[in-house]
Amino acid sequence: MAPITYDLEVTSSIPPAKMFKAFVLDGDTLIPKVLPQAIKSVETLQGDGGAGTIKLTTFGEGSKHKCVKHKVDAVDKENFTYSYSIVEGDALDGFESISYHIKIVPSPDGGSICKNRSIYCPKGDNKVTEEEIKSGKEKASSIFKAVEAYLLAHPDC
Repeated sequence: MAPITYDLEVTSSIPPAKMFKAFVLDGDTLIPKVLPQAIKSVETLQGDGGAGTIKLTTFGEGSKHKCVKHKVDAVDKENFTYSYSIVEGDALDGFESISYHIKIVPSPDGGSICKNRSIYCPKGDNKVTEEEIKSGKEKASSIFKAVEAYLLAHPDC
């Protein structure tokens, strides 16, 4: 079956450099702090955070998935891009691969736009439903907005 791709854009009043630092570079510690019900922890198993790094994300109680391992495919601190792929975990059930590509760009008002592309490559006849896509978009958007709210409440971060 062909890959299933969906795009999501979320706007923020936070400038791109600050949002990229919080959401991507500091995200392993910040996101579990601001959304522990969604992500309990992120642990680096191998690497220094750059391409090739392997991380273990443990989800909060009540999550559909328990944990996943992902590999950082690319980090570009100058262009505010980050790509990673799920390499292990129950989120891969029914899929050959799942990858995410994030780019944070300036918005006309001085804030930023987080552009997130998700690519699911199903095994066999497995399909991703519209409800699953909607749910994934809502979760991604809520994480981005939670990081934004934290930054607005803690402007010195």
